[in-house]
Amino acid sequence: MSPNGASDEVINKTNKVSAKLKAIYKDNILPSEKRYQYDFFYESPFLTDVEFDAKPQVMLVGQYSVGKTSFIRYMLGRDFPGARIGPEPTTDRFTCLINGPDERTIPGNALSVHPELPFRGLERFGVSFLSRFEGSQLPSTVLRSITLVDTPGILSGEKQRTNRGYDFTKVVAWFAERADLILLLFDAHKLDISDELKSTIDVLKGHEDKIRCILNKADQINRQQLMRVYGALLWSLGKTIDSPEVLRVYVGSFWSEPLKSMDNAELFEQEESDLMRDLAILPRQSAVRKINELVKRIRKVKALAYIIGHLKSQMPAVMGKEKKQQKLINDMPNVFRVIMKKHNLAPGDFPDINQFTAKLKETKFSEFHSLKMDQIQLLEDCLSSHLPHLMSELPSETDSPETLRAKFAEGEQDVVPLPTRGAKFGKVDATNAASNPFGASEEEDNYWALEESAERLKESFAALGPQGGFLSPQTAKEVLIKTGLQKDQLRAIWNLSDIDRDGYLDHHEYVVAMFLCDAVIQKGRPIPAELPMSVIPPSKRPMINDRSSGF
Repeated sequence: MSPNGASDEVINKTNKVSAKLKAIYKDNILPSEKRYQYDFFYESPFLTDVEFDAKPQVMLVGQYSVGKTSFIRYMLGRDFPGARIGPEPTTDRFTCLINGPDERTIPGNALSVHPELPFRGLERFGVSFLSRFEGSQLPSTVLRSITLVDTPGILSGEKQRTNRGYDFTKVVAWFAERADLILLLFDAHKLDISDELKSTIDVLKGHEDKIRCILNKADQINRQQLMRVYGALLWSLGKTIDSPEVLRVYVGSFWSEPLKSMDNAELFEQEESDLMRDLAILPRQSAVRKINELVKRIRKVKALAYIIGHLKSQMPAVMGKEKKQQKLINDMPNVFRVIMKKHNLAPGDFPDINQFTAKLKETKFSEFHSLKMDQIQLLEDCLSSHLPHLMSELPSETDSPETLRAKFAEGEQDVVPLPTRGAKFGKVDATNAASNPFGASEEEDNYWALEESAERLKESFAALGPQGGFLSPQTAKEVLIKTGLQKDQLRAIWNLSDIDRDGYLDHHEYVVAMFLCDAVIQKGRPIPAELPMSVIPPSKRPMINDRSSGF
């Protein structure tokens, strides 16, 4: 088979992943969900085809005036329909930002019945919620790859909470189950965790792997205060989130305005770069996330099936049904232990015992279905065979660059564009020179001798499959080894090219590396001890100057 034929075959396999997930769900999982009333006990509707096809979702959660809407505007590089920003609680509704040809807002009732959007399940929260739910449609390169969900600012007063007209935490839980990333924002001046925020964090239990915390507006405090605030935030989160792992906290000022204090500018730039990289690669991780969520769901369905089957088997045939049901409900902790031990199930697969007991009181055990082992076997087949096979068709560390490109299949559209942020951190912004088709002159500060090489190498850089705009150390190593240079030479070239010392090569650093390799191979020049300023990309020169100054 030709290389192109092999590539096409992998592309076809990748395009079938979503379709295979739908088939696995409908054939193996949905029958058990219906039989054992998963939608009732977990308050989670059955999945639809649209949910498997949906773009990755990023949900922003936080108290009012922490900068959620400003963050979205920074990501998009523009305002969006329905955006309201202010120090008071301005965002009073859930807003989903979606890509579209024209700018408009879509009312929640219409959005919930849209055939191409995964919001049908929100109908269960009623008209009072749907009137506080809207879509914001606009043409955006960012929204081609992801969907952003802006949430109302979380309040601290009990009166405001009761006036919402819907259960805020249950709606957050619905979105959290479907989100690929949950951004939990805090204001450096407002670290108190209110009762409603604590309730909201509580419903995120089980989704800790998706949560990223943001300490926003950190440029408004000095370095000493920042150290104290950061420690206080970690302490508060440790008290609130019952997890042995420390959540990742990004520190900075996440909007387009210049920093108010440059004391921590380098730290904030690195933190923002890390966060944006997390966001940029979301589309490539989406398929893995869908499989991960489906595995979670299968485990919960299986545990529920055993519980319902056990309760049904304990019921008398004729007399004393109500008395027996009440006895089983009162003895639910022991029932859980018996089922867990008998079927070798993990405690984390079981529902919350208090919520489950409350649900049981609304049912009649005698009407439950008995356990069907053939359906349990279908669930086991998913975990042991179907889903592992599907995982093998997705990108992995063992893939070559060529296989990765074939598996991704959609090239640069798989990466979310990042905001341009040089001027924000007090650096020379090279965009003005870039707007001149002939570049900058040698006398200008932003002149770069490799500008033409960068344009020429753009295609070859993209062909290597950069993630979030960066080549991994392994990929970059393979490219450099192919030049045939000695190991000591490549080590020196890497030290010069990896200007920001992050272990990855972005496009400009890749250009510098190729320039140095070409100078040695084609022109026989020695590798310089340090790069001439004209060869260093303008955006990275402040780093070199800082090092030279001893910072």
